[in-house]
Amino acid sequence: MGKATGFMELDRVERDYEPVEDRIKHFREFLIPLDKTKVSEQGARCMDCGIPYCHQGCPVNNLIPDWNDMIYNNKWKEALNLLQSTNNFLNLRVEFVQHHVKHPVL
Repeated sequence: MGKATGFMELDRVERDYEPVEDRIKHFREFLIPLDKTKVSEQGARCMDCGIPYCHQGCPVNNLIPDWNDMIYNNKWKEALNLLQSTNNFLNLRVEFVQHHVKHPVL
């Protein structure tokens, strides 16, 4: 899964927000996505737990460690297929996961 020591070696990288003065002029997404290299690097941060909490803790049944590994290894299409196999609400799921990974409920 990703890089076994990735969570110790790589700092978490957050997405930036579009400036407020620009956001108030439209109704589009205001989070600035990370580039593919950074996203792939963040996929290496999976801790590869023996019994990952994220499997039973995810309310939309995402296979998070498997997905992180695919992202880390630049298997983008396979990662998308895996996500869609458990839940097809992609935008809602991504925002929900971002929130709960940032503020986990343990």
